[in-house]
Amino acid sequence: MDQNRRWWVVLGLGLAVAAAGLAWWLLRAPAPAPVQTAPVAVAPAPTAPAPMASAPAEPAVRHPIEPAASGAQAGARPLPPADQADAYIAEALTGLLGRKAVLSFLSTDRFAARFVATVDNLDRPHAAARLWPVNPTPAKFGTVNAADGSVIGAENARRYTPFVQFIAAADTARAVALYKQLYPLFQKAYEELGYPGKYFNDRLVGVIDHLLETPLPAGPLKVKLTEVKGPIESATPWVRHEYADPALEARSSGQKILLRVGPENALRLKAKLVELRRGIARTDATR
Repeated sequence: MDQNRRWWVVLGLGLAVAAAGLAWWLLRAPAPAPVQTAPVAVAPAPTAPAPMASAPAEPAVRHPIEPAASGAQAGARPLPPADQADAYIAEALTGLLGRKAVLSFLSTDRFAARFVATVDNLDRPHAAARLWPVNPTPAKFGTVNAADGSVIGAENARRYTPFVQFIAAADTARAVALYKQLYPLFQKAYEELGYPGKYFNDRLVGVIDHLLETPLPAGPLKVKLTEVKGPIESATPWVRHEYADPALEARSSGQKILLRVGPENALRLKAKLVELRRGIARTDATR
């Protein structure tokens, strides 16, 4: 082999070794790390603003009446349907108050409806006497002449004394128990009066609070005949009196009744109202 050929052989072997070494290095070398790319920032989805805190809602029933305990009323029977309840209520009232008192003072015909309607009207301008659950007071409304007009006479308060004594003498605990026993009838009558979904006992407690706010006059109350306008004169103008003080005349029908019965009778009735309220309400009267 001449010298030139030997040189090419040496060169070829050198290239082969170099190629083999390169291949070995490529196979043994670690794979290149993947290129890290910054994540694309995604804007968060808009969220609805948090609702503003609202004042706590008034409870649906403020003064709930618990179901009457079994046997709470002697001889208690299941309540009849509302349209058949007159005899049942009359018997229950007689057991509480006595037959003579019930006949003298109460109108038991449709008593539940009368009671509910009258309660609902006592803090309004008018309470129709035809709906009252009590009989009309005997004798006429009395006035006496004073130096500057007419005032309610002292004798007038005595007309109401028998009824006030009748109310004051009633056993409050037994009266509350009877009210709770009859409550489903009162509630139904209240809804039928036009208050579906409303709670009658809450209404009664509110009216009692209203009546307790009646002021007690310091002296005789001045009254005047109500002016009747129209071509036909009243046949009984003496029954149409109103308070001469516009502030008193603007009061509700119930408060005007308490004014009319006289201060002593009004105090006794208010005391009874406070007792009754304690039996049917969750909180004591603050007035």
